Amino acid sequence: MKLPLSHIAHGRSGDKGNHANVAVLAYTDAGFALLREHLTAEVVEKYFAPLGVTRVERFEAANVRGLNFLLHNVLAGGASGSLRTDTQGKTLAVTLLRMPVEVPADPSALVRPTAE
Repeated sequence: MKLPLSHIAHGRSGDKGNHANVAVLAYTDAGFALLREHLTAEVVEKYFAPLGVTRVERFEAANVRGLNFLLHNVLAGGASGSLRTDTQGKTLAVTLLRMPVEVPADPSALVRPTAE
């Protein structure tokens, strides 16, 4: 079964010159385990290939159930040099969160807990 990544994580993104970083933070420990295994730098690089990303590095922040991705050369010149609508990479997290991910048949341990 596949769900959008946004069902098991939230994210933030921003620019670093011509590069951008995208943080993905799982809602649960089980969700973080799934992300650690399947959301690799290679998967993210392939997903953003149409934007011209040249390399992706992944960093873990286990204390917040997070993965941070540094996307090299994804901003077509950056804030002052790009003609893209999003020159600062603010929408890249939302874009990644739309990616479908394979989840178990019962994803309840992965999704955001609901308030009682």
